[in-house]
Amino acid sequence: MTATTREETPVVLEGGGVELRMKEAGGGLSVAFIHLPRGTDMGPALKGMPGDLCQCPHWGFLLNGRIRMRTASGEETYEAGQAYYWAPGHAPEAMEDTDVVEFSPTAEFTEVIDHIKAQSG
Repeated sequence: MTATTREETPVVLEGGGVELRMKEAGGGLSVAFIHLPRGTDMGPALKGMPGDLCQCPHWGFLLNGRIRMRTASGEETYEAGQAYYWAPGHAPEAMEDTDVVEFSPTAEFTEVIDHIKAQSG
């Protein structure tokens, strides 16, 4: 993949202020630009996945905002300016308007996105 910007990356999921743009980056990974408005809780959209949690790993960076990440073992808060790795088994909730850029295995992330689309359809 050549360099890409948020605006050049196609929208694959939107609704309720949530916007997810995703594009294959190479090496089996995709880059995603994600906006979650304050109060967005992805937990309900993940119901039906194993443990009712996202099963895709993500490596990323919070451009702005704050996220509470729930896992089977508890929760942790991530803030603007932090890089992260989220292992499979998580459900994010935006505590503030949040924008992230992250890299994820394309096949696993597509499976999660398809599940979320089916839940909201």
